[in-house]
Amino acid sequence: MLEKKIIIQSKTGIHARPAGLLAKEATKYKSQCLIIKNGNKYNCKSIMSILSMGGRYGEEVTLEISGEDEAEALKAIIALFDSNFGE
Repeated sequence: MLEKKIIIQSKTGIHARPAGLLAKEATKYKSQCLIIKNGNKYNCKSIMSILSMGGRYGEEVTLEISGEDEAEALKAIIALFDSNFGE
């Protein structure tokens, strides 16, 4: 299992378009991909789960990825966050 703390840098937070991009990327991997915010876990492969998190600019979340391709999945998801989901 790999974990990485991330600060949401997108000024608009995690709304529908970033949630869709995140879910699309996460489903490319076999690993379980979760975002943890305030002790609650949200499935990165589910747009509705991501949206229910209500991720806003400046908030800290933790990525928790476990499985056979966890390193690749973590790298790809961090890249999405680092690019502010292309915004």
